[in-house]
Amino acid sequence: MIKPPLPEMSYKKFLQKIKACNTANTSNYIPFIINDTQTGWLKPTFAEHLATWPGIFSLDGKSVRLADKTQDFKTRSEAVDQVIHKLVQQNVIRSYLDEPYPVTAGERNQAVMTLDRSAVSYFGIRSFGQHLNGYVQKSKGLHLWIARRAKDRYIAPGKLDNMVAGGLPWHITLKENLIKECAEEAGMDEALARQAQATGTISYIAESANGIKPDTLYCYDIELPEDFTPVCTDGEVESFELMPINEVMAIIQNSEDFKANCNLVIIDFLIRHGLLNPDQAGYAELVRKLHQ
Repeated sequence: MIKPPLPEMSYKKFLQKIKACNTANTSNYIPFIINDTQTGWLKPTFAEHLATWPGIFSLDGKSVRLADKTQDFKTRSEAVDQVIHKLVQQNVIRSYLDEPYPVTAGERNQAVMTLDRSAVSYFGIRSFGQHLNGYVQKSKGLHLWIARRAKDRYIAPGKLDNMVAGGLPWHITLKENLIKECAEEAGMDEALARQAQATGTISYIAESANGIKPDTLYCYDIELPEDFTPVCTDGEVESFELMPINEVMAIIQNSEDFKANCNLVIIDFLIRHGLLNPDQAGYAELVRKLHQ
């Protein structure tokens, strides 16, 4: 395992990448509350749209509450889904994606309803994803498979990405979703995908044009044989490159080439694989800020 010495400025550059994913200012938003528990944040302008449905949402100027009559998982999900369809028709929300995401103030399995992926950032709810680092141990050191996103992607077109990365919808287990994403994004068979090792999570609170994005990413590593080459089957990635880890680190430090949250996934990888020096100033801050 190579352990390249990094100057102190490099750690500051890594910290800048983490800061770039934590841009949300919650003071500009209104709490979204279900059963007296805050589950999200809304822009005041978006909250005004919800006021059109007083039987589903109640607004008091300080918060937006889901109506008390929607007291169970199914009723909440169906009521809000009808609103999302209407908001898409009104061009308030860009499109309906038909991907239900869990709405929760805690763990994913504590969801109190589902919400279509298209509306997640509008409601400022926590979303979940999975990112897989595919690496190869060569005689010259550790290499990472890096994807380049297709230029027709709505989010981060043409940017560099982790080998496999995707959202985590409701009604599917983490293992099932990871196997599916590995097949779609890297042409990986199930037997190989099952060798991926869960390594923990990273989290951040970003701000987008539509609202707040509190995200939790489940991270995985897989050591791949030298004769494996990933092949994208769903059109999200236009190419892959097996890069020496030093080159990957230099790209993160000195450019904006990576999709923003992928920087954090790789920084976490560098920490776990001993590629950053814990004696160097800024190391503990890096570790802490990956879990905002």
